[in-house]
Amino acid sequence: METTAWTQLHSVMTAQQERRPFARATLRRIGTFARPHRPRIALFVLLGVVTALLAVATPVLAGRVVDAIVSDGDEGTVVRLALLIALIAVVEAALGILGRRLSATLGEGLILDLRTAVFDHVQRMPVAFFTRTRTGALVSRLNNDVIGAQRAFSNTLSGVVSNLVTLVLTLAVMLTLSWQVTLLALVLLPVFVVPARRMGSRMARMQREAATLNAAMGTRMTERFSAPGATLVKLFGRPEQESAEFAARAHRVADIGVRTATLQSAFITALTLVSALALALVYGLGGWFALRGTLEAGAVVSLALLLTRLYAPLTALAGARVEVMSALVSFERVFEVLDLKPLIEDRPDAVEVPDGPVAVEFDDVRFGYPSAEKVSLASLEEVASLDTRGGAEVLRGVSFRAEPGRTVALVGSSGAGKSTVAQLLPRLYDVDEGAVRIGGVDVRDLTADSLRATVGMVTQDGHLFHDTVRANLLLARPAATDDDLWDALRRARLDELVRSLPDGLDTVVGERGYRLSGGERQRMTIARLLLARQRVVVLDEATAHLDNTSEAAVQEALTEALQGRTAIVIAHRLSTVRTADLILVLEAGHIVERGTHEGLLAAGGRYAELYRTQFEERAAEVPADAAAA
Repeated sequence: METTAWTQLHSVMTAQQERRPFARATLRRIGTFARPHRPRIALFVLLGVVTALLAVATPVLAGRVVDAIVSDGDEGTVVRLALLIALIAVVEAALGILGRRLSATLGEGLILDLRTAVFDHVQRMPVAFFTRTRTGALVSRLNNDVIGAQRAFSNTLSGVVSNLVTLVLTLAVMLTLSWQVTLLALVLLPVFVVPARRMGSRMARMQREAATLNAAMGTRMTERFSAPGATLVKLFGRPEQESAEFAARAHRVADIGVRTATLQSAFITALTLVSALALALVYGLGGWFALRGTLEAGAVVSLALLLTRLYAPLTALAGARVEVMSALVSFERVFEVLDLKPLIEDRPDAVEVPDGPVAVEFDDVRFGYPSAEKVSLASLEEVASLDTRGGAEVLRGVSFRAEPGRTVALVGSSGAGKSTVAQLLPRLYDVDEGAVRIGGVDVRDLTADSLRATVGMVTQDGHLFHDTVRANLLLARPAATDDDLWDALRRARLDELVRSLPDGLDTVVGERGYRLSGGERQRMTIARLLLARQRVVVLDEATAHLDNTSEAAVQEALTEALQGRTAIVIAHRLSTVRTADLILVLEAGHIVERGTHEGLLAAGGRYAELYRTQFEERAAEVPADAAAA
């Protein structure tokens, strides 16, 4: 058989054998993505029809050439028919190239639309979505499932149309030439189709198993090849065991590959044999009819050539439903992500943050992190079912006000809710009750763009992208000049280090910034904050990873940067919040104390206890400090 026929058979064999009902809603949504590509789809289908017509015409013309030779026809007829066959071959080749280009354009266009839609949608998801979702599973939706959906247009669509036209025309022509030979040739059809479906199911199961194992190996490599993962493996001295476990998984994939290749070879060999037997039947029976004078010799040749174009379309159409179902599964998995509604969106009447210095106010705020069913998918977490329990209340009636240009510090035990307060201000989450206001306006009534332009934040981990120093800084202000960048680096006490790097601002900092030390990464994020020049600043343990020397330098820079800005500072080191205008002590989601550093020490409450714990060597001086206050 032709290479194209075997390609069609292979696609049927490896298609996912899932029986699923057609979802009208899914089909309608597919139509919305296909609508911009309708002209190309129509031309693509038309090319498939024309190609099918030409594919049937060639065997018929070949039979006429034989008839002309056998009947001692004139040479001109033979030459003209040969030239026509050659012309058809050239046209088929040209249409094949055009069809492939259309297929690629259509498929890649659909991939672009789907990937862009999913990527844009995922970026709008709340932080809780990313804390629960496995990154590899999410990336798979953007790659594997999008490509699986694309195949519905570039392969299945054209395949169904061209195969159907080819089948109808081939059968019509064969029945016209000899209905007896045609019917007898079809007797072998069950021997041809049934093994294709059964063997295809086995191969599909093996390929799914291989895909699962490959995905597991990919996840393992991603975790082990990251800087923290590689460090952990080395610290616990497990390289040999890790290698053995990886080799075992890889060996299973290799074993499946060998079995799949062997099964595929045996299957194709068997089908080739069946095809050869059918071809022998056509030549034998057709030749017998030709010798008896009831069938032309050319008709026998045409029937034999047409037979090679009959079985492949029949098999492909038999498996078309499977291919369509497989494509629908991919579409549904993509739409599953698109249907996950973001918890935080701009209101239709959202307003801009008021101009000038702004105050920050928390008014009786209550908050619990959302349950998994609100922000995630079981398939993205790779669990059987999502946890439906609601999040426990983390903040319980928190109220305070940071006046314009003033600094409010939050201190307390780990897990008291300090970082949660920091995440509510830039609206990474929305409150359950109460309100968070900036400039007197509830953050839920503000536009996301103006809120981002107003509130800047430095988080605990000092995250950097695997990009250049310049690119990481320009996230804060894309229009910043090199002079602006160097000024921010100087104020973060990082300019000398960057100048010493091989490519200066164009030096790549590595994944998560691991080519820099912890303190250098944190100062880089502070430089980014200084560059952004936002009116409200949130520092969530901004100096947590700095040594004493670096901390003093950065504190000096931050003091300069925070002048005239409203600041919320979360600190574990109480030495960094002594100068705050207001200190709030948070415990178990409640504000248990508030005041200045001196006043809280004098009160002898929880703040004084935390202070004494951190500075035990000065415990004897605390009463004196309190008395002086």
